[in-house]
Amino acid sequence: MAPMLAGQQLNTLTITRLVPSGTRVKEGDLLAEFDRAAQMRDFIDKQAEASDQNDKVEEAQAKEIADRAKDETELLQAEDALSKAKLEMGKVDILSRIDAEKASEDLDETQATVAQLKETFDLKRKAAQAAIRILEMQRDRTRETMLHAQANAALMQIRAPIAGVVVYNTIWKQNAMGEVQEGDQVRPGVRFMQVVNPAAMEVLAKVNQEDLLRLTVGEPVRVYLDAYPDLVLPGRLESIDPMGQPGGFSAQLRTFSVTVSIEGSNPRLMPDLSAAVEIGGDGSGKSPAP
Repeated sequence: MAPMLAGQQLNTLTITRLVPSGTRVKEGDLLAEFDRAAQMRDFIDKQAEASDQNDKVEEAQAKEIADRAKDETELLQAEDALSKAKLEMGKVDILSRIDAEKASEDLDETQATVAQLKETFDLKRKAAQAAIRILEMQRDRTRETMLHAQANAALMQIRAPIAGVVVYNTIWKQNAMGEVQEGDQVRPGVRFMQVVNPAAMEVLAKVNQEDLLRLTVGEPVRVYLDAYPDLVLPGRLESIDPMGQPGGFSAQLRTFSVTVSIEGSNPRLMPDLSAAVEIGGDGSGKSPAP
């Protein structure tokens, strides 16, 4: 499926690399790659921006550490001055009137200075933390965008989920139905390719309602491929869809979908081949399958 990119609204994605249809691949092999230059450019740009913003955060944190140390020193000096002023006030009985008034003024002044420094100390810390938090949020948002771009770039490479054979889906492209090619543009979410396991193939067939009651899940069947009339493959009736669909000739006559598993494998057995399924020995249960 053409990838759905996080945080981006792209109308189409350009295929730059494509494994040929019919290629046998192992799990994890690269199947297709889309043009991811824009995502890689966004990742590199946001990575540089995030690094710059992280430097600003560290610079602001270092400045706050220095400012806090300076403010603590000033507060400690002011408290020392207050202690000295209190000692001077203890000598007021032996001081002259002028010296006593001066000591009282010094005490009032140092008390006011200490109170002001304590109040501004807390305000400065809160302001600095708020400023640092804003820088951190800006950095984190940039990092998130960077990680989105990195994840989008990884999504542009599609790898095989299982070992099997590559088969192209027919999709609508350039005003016509067809298979994808390198250079084609595909809309996100479109399923353009599949990997199938040739050792576990199934046939989807249609059965007339008249034959439905004669079918039993688990009974053996024979599968004929239109492309290889001489090839007969053994199989097993796996399931019967309980919901019928109106037939092409009459709305009263319905057809039911059945799933048949093919036992074993054959080099000529490929997905999307037309086939017929025979149930029973007289050939009356032979049903066409896409």
